Amino acid sequence: MSRTRHTVAHRCRSSTSVIVARPQPPGACREVQEAAVFTVIGEALIDLVQAEPGGAYVARPGGGPLNVAVALRRLGHQTELMARLSDGSLGDVVRRHAEHNRLGLSAGVSSPAQATLALATLDPAGQASYDFYVNGTADWGWTSEELAGIPASTRVLHTGSLAAAIEPGAGAVLGRVEWLHAAGGVLVSYDPNVRPTLAGDRAEAVVRVERFVAAAHVVKASDDDIGWLYPEAAAVDVLTHWLGLGAELVVMTRGAAGWLAVKGTSPPVEAAAPTVRVVDTIGAGDAFMAGLLSGLADGGCVEPGSVGAMPERVLTSVLHRAALVSALTCGRAGADPPTREELG
Repeated sequence: MSRTRHTVAHRCRSSTSVIVARPQPPGACREVQEAAVFTVIGEALIDLVQAEPGGAYVARPGGGPLNVAVALRRLGHQTELMARLSDGSLGDVVRRHAEHNRLGLSAGVSSPAQATLALATLDPAGQASYDFYVNGTADWGWTSEELAGIPASTRVLHTGSLAAAIEPGAGAVLGRVEWLHAAGGVLVSYDPNVRPTLAGDRAEAVVRVERFVAAAHVVKASDDDIGWLYPEAAAVDVLTHWLGLGAELVVMTRGAAGWLAVKGTSPPVEAAAPTVRVVDTIGAGDAFMAGLLSGLADGGCVEPGSVGAMPERVLTSVLHRAALVSALTCGRAGADPPTREELG
């Protein structure tokens, strides 16, 4: 199997976000609305986590999209995981994890290919470095026919990470997302979650990411993502550029400096994020993504055109909550997001 290495920066102690949103007509968010149904498309793999040098590796289900789906379900949202799961023993581990967390799996695909592996080594601060084994594994084989099975009940579709970057499946995922965006009626969310060692040529990666951004209403990216994709550009300029491509809301997480929100022509809003004792950073960004989407759903903003109309106080509350979901995840081993009840 091909092996690549990537280090994930620590971003739990005090999560920072920069948000840019296109103004929308007031009242686009609904006070009362039926429960949103989420569908998450992407990889569901095995993290082999080594907590200390020379220690044993522990197998845990992982992958950004799986982590987002689990976090959404624990926050009380009906969620369908649309994944290509290996029918081998490691795929069974992932499947049992998804079923234990009450995720729907009916729209997914069972594949004879082996499961993807991500070897995670933690430093003393809980920061994870990854080696990926991806060659010929189950997650990347999406076809247009398979992706036509997105549940009709879907109100919010989230995708991103490696399944939106590794061919041959990434092109099929992009095509389906672009079709859904053009059709309207479904809020599309995207997190590039860039792994430089797997992203290929930088210029080609930028083109691919920008096509996804143009087909999404909500985009979250880390400062590491932005820095790798646009090494010469100021972060806020990149976010504004993405907004111009068509996204309604762009969120950038920046680690330990708190968070900063910018919406339309309103002044920036800042606040400190929760501080926790970090066990590890695995799944922190995915938890933030789920917390953000959960907050939008709770606020009734899950229709295309509605997100940018959120009042500043509501958006601020959503970001505080997303940061809390991420912080609580950092206080536990592995991608183990909190339930709605644990948020208080």
